[in-house]
Amino acid sequence: MGGAGWLAIRWLHVLAMALFVGGQLVLVAAVVPALRDQRPALRAVARRFGWASLAALGVLIATGVALASHDDRWGSGTLHVKLALVVLVGALVAWHLRRPRSHAIEGLVFVVSLAIVWLGLALAHGPLPFG
Repeated sequence: MGGAGWLAIRWLHVLAMALFVGGQLVLVAAVVPALRDQRPALRAVARRFGWASLAALGVLIATGVALASHDDRWGSGTLHVKLALVVLVGALVAWHLRRPRSHAIEGLVFVVSLAIVWLGLALAHGPLPFG
């Protein structure tokens, strides 16, 4: 695959990340405060975002595997930490599905997601904090 192909894969990775993390920020900053007293509407928005997040996660996994292989990053400690945090986010999301009113879980998902983005930028642009 040529340079334009890998740029497209990276673009898809960043776009999916923007949907996943940016969507969380929009929910916290705008949607939840605006719809706090309208539970059915808030649940509908959360469900739609959940499906979009699931699709974004699929894109992130597929493009992340491709990029890590292409850039020969599988031995990187930074990638290992990032992947551990991805697993943690998955566990937190599953926990949140069982306890949807727990704002602490939502906050943890967001903070860990931001750390994942930071590590992704370090992988793409260095220096690598964990080798």
